Amino acid sequence: MWIYEKKLEFPVNIKTPNARLAKLMLEQYGGADGELGASLRYLSQKFTMVTPEAKAMLNDIGTEELAHGEMMSTIFHQLTQGLTKDQIIDAGLDAYYVAHGLGVFPCSAAGTPFTATYFQSKGDPITDLYEDMAAEQKARSTYEYLIDLTDDPDVLAPLRFLREREVVHFQRFGEALDIARDYLNQQRYFYDMKTCK
Repeated sequence: MWIYEKKLEFPVNIKTPNARLAKLMLEQYGGADGELGASLRYLSQKFTMVTPEAKAMLNDIGTEELAHGEMMSTIFHQLTQGLTKDQIIDAGLDAYYVAHGLGVFPCSAAGTPFTATYFQSKGDPITDLYEDMAAEQKARSTYEYLIDLTDDPDVLAPLRFLREREVVHFQRFGEALDIARDYLNQQRYFYDMKTCK
């Protein structure tokens, strides 16, 4: 159960449209290491976590990733406001425009549509948590690459915020890995309640 607060997790107020940047931002929305895949990964994996703490962590982070997808959608939307035909064509956003107009559609910067093959849910808590830690590092790297490609302070501020959240999520998944390992390594004793005095 979620309660939706009608505001972004971090404000996005981009004043200058930029088709080239808009196209790049799609990577962190619907690309292989983007926010859509992260949210679906964690919200799917939570069901086979072995402790309530690990389940709650996956649920919390998966929910936050949905909020990050909303931020990336907003960044794309604001960067495309007021674009001219020539700006769309010059940035190579014309094929996207023909298929989607300037609507937000989950795909990579190269135009590859989102697919569930971008994420995994193995059902093994250790495997899944290692995947989650790797996913957060890949997302962090992608944010750093996006940061390298702009000097617009209105774009940089939310990207830096999102990059920092990837670092925090990586750390939290490390904690969940420790919790899951400790649980799985505990000796378990089984006894018959009828014969115990």
